[in-house]
Amino acid sequence: MRKNTLLRQSALGGLLLILAAGCGGGESVYSVGADDESTGNAAAADIRSERTEEEIEAAYERYFDEPEFPSGFDVKPGARDADRIKVRNLGNLAEVFNDSNRYQYAYAERFGIRPVTNVGEAYNTTRPLVQLSTNRYYVVDELTHSVPFLVPEAATLLRDIGRNFIDSLGHRGADGYRIIVTSVLRTPQSVKSLRRVNRNATDSSTHKFATTFDISYSRFACSDPSRTIHDGDLKNLLAEVLYDLRRQNRCMVKYEKKSPCFHITVTK
Repeated sequence: MRKNTLLRQSALGGLLLILAAGCGGGESVYSVGADDESTGNAAAADIRSERTEEEIEAAYERYFDEPEFPSGFDVKPGARDADRIKVRNLGNLAEVFNDSNRYQYAYAERFGIRPVTNVGEAYNTTRPLVQLSTNRYYVVDELTHSVPFLVPEAATLLRDIGRNFIDSLGHRGADGYRIIVTSVLRTPQSVKSLRRVNRNATDSSTHKFATTFDISYSRFACSDPSRTIHDGDLKNLLAEVLYDLRRQNRCMVKYEKKSPCFHITVTK
């Protein structure tokens, strides 16, 4: 428990420094229409039911129970040049991953923090936060409109996506790739900055709850440029991973076209 307390304080300190500097990520922005508001639906209201302190604490403890890193695969040796790997065809990804912002917003309100608007409020976030950094499961991109913090449930989900991607790649005789996280927690400062380049930016984004993150499907971190896999196969492999986790009710996913990424909100 002492270790977790110190880690919470460390994450808080990082968030305070970023807020004080006025920094702000992500390109995923939603404009809410009449059929896509965050309220007015009984099912969405049920999603927002309060969570117990025990559930919140257990989620934080679970994040630090790191699973075993995938290993023991029969990986093809030698150079690769956009090699093809076997992947499932899920169909039109924009249709497969089209989860409504109404429900993503409801889950974000249930699992997330109360949006932080200033440095003072950062001292009293309604949930503990985990500070993200590049690791063996994923790469955190250079964030321009967001800050690298998530609630523990979302941080665990992100780690599991990265781990499952590496595991799935290994089972197909390949290695050397990690997913890239392109957007995480958005703050009012980042919204203001984003509006300068995107007039559709609104306060309806689930990113402000620290429950949501974006993963690129057009870029992947490759550890060895002489051993490459076809970009389309990597994209579809990531889609497989997300599809399976969504079937387990762990997340909701929106396929973004303008900004090539999967917009993901934790739901469990």
